[in-house]
Amino acid sequence: MSDSLTLLNTAFAIVATVLLIIRFRVDPVIALLLGASYLGLTAGLGVDGTIEAVTVGFGDLMAEIGFLVVFGVLAGSLLRRSGAIERLVEALLRRVGPKRMPYALSISVATVLQSIFLDVLVVIVAPLARGLGLRIGRNGTARMITAMAIGMEVGVVMVVPGIATLALAGVLGVPLGTMLLLGLLVAVPTTVISVAVMQFVFRRGWWDEEKDELPDAAPTGDAGASDAAGTGAAGARTVATATATAAEAVGQTRLLPLFAPILAALGLIATGAMLDIAEVRVAPLAFVCDPVVALFLGLIGTILVTRRAVGRPAVDEALRDGFRDSGQILVLNGVGGSLALTIKNIGLGDILGQHFSANTAAPLLMVWVIAAILHVAVGSVSISAMTAAGILAPLAPVIGLDPVWIALAAGAGSLFAIHVTSNTFWLLQSLTGLSTRGTLKTFSGGVSVASVVAIAVIIPLSMVLG
Repeated sequence: MSDSLTLLNTAFAIVATVLLIIRFRVDPVIALLLGASYLGLTAGLGVDGTIEAVTVGFGDLMAEIGFLVVFGVLAGSLLRRSGAIERLVEALLRRVGPKRMPYALSISVATVLQSIFLDVLVVIVAPLARGLGLRIGRNGTARMITAMAIGMEVGVVMVVPGIATLALAGVLGVPLGTMLLLGLLVAVPTTVISVAVMQFVFRRGWWDEEKDELPDAAPTGDAGASDAAGTGAAGARTVATATATAAEAVGQTRLLPLFAPILAALGLIATGAMLDIAEVRVAPLAFVCDPVVALFLGLIGTILVTRRAVGRPAVDEALRDGFRDSGQILVLNGVGGSLALTIKNIGLGDILGQHFSANTAAPLLMVWVIAAILHVAVGSVSISAMTAAGILAPLAPVIGLDPVWIALAAGAGSLFAIHVTSNTFWLLQSLTGLSTRGTLKTFSGGVSVASVVAIAVIIPLSMVLG
């Protein structure tokens, strides 16, 4: 099959999938399966290849994030039931204030929290962002979730030890110290400017609660706020009970012990990341610092402290809610993995790479464009960034350009137009109570703005610092 026809089929599959979900209200799982099946059959994979891509893509993603999602969602459900999330929201609002809250959250996620595995970060921070959004005023949900998404994705590609940052530094041979300093120099202003732009947009009416938020996640008084602060729509039946239990827990249990197990788990994960960077391998420590093991230990600790705070019946109910929510999230994300692997197996990255060269007067802008195009098509931030960086890496010594700027430009471009081919898109949508349309506005829109802002920061800095 010709490359042009492969590109055309891919574009049609992606656009059709988005339209099926948004315009015709087809369930995302069905739409993604239809898109993956169409693409595999029309792009030359054949029946067996298409079935393999769909099933293996689902299974590989479950192997990668399955336990992380379940443990994270269960821990979030327990924290909601104990009242911990509501109380943390109150504490943050008192210290920072509603006006500065989006900036505080976004910068924290982009910098301090980047040692946390991405999917763990999503399942822990998304409920907090949702809870904060309900407390900061008009369109607060959109503003806080967008701020979280911007910080999360900018950090992943620019801040050590973000997973894509480490990969880019390795591909281009950039010292991690250099990547750390210059990455922060780009990431912080990019985050602040992008959040400011999106705050302005949402305040000017680019948000419709009826269409952009799911009906059963919309706030309805205190009960709705408690529900939305959790890990997805737990259902009206449990909301009143959760609110009453949380109110009782406020007077009985200090806040820190409720969060201590999860904080300890995140500390273990961060320690593991630092050991990997230092290339230190201690078997027992490596075991407990593995994200799955660390989060499992955190879940066990959370069960114990929550049971002490609110009693066994409330813990059992919270676990039932968490298992129900995590099942829905896993299916949706797994099918997203099916589409992503289908796109990978048809060789789209290689096809696009053949159409670009390093012979350009604006290499950083070109690497941004290549990474952006690859990401729109392939749906993987890491793959698109590393492919784009690899294409233009040979040009760096010829023109005297430090490879760190190529790495940062590739990372910036890979953030453009995150959409339905990304498993993180569906994970965020599932955890925040937004519709697909709302997730496109907050996640895709906000991070795309950050992508453009980042390259606008990178180019002048590269001219000044060399």
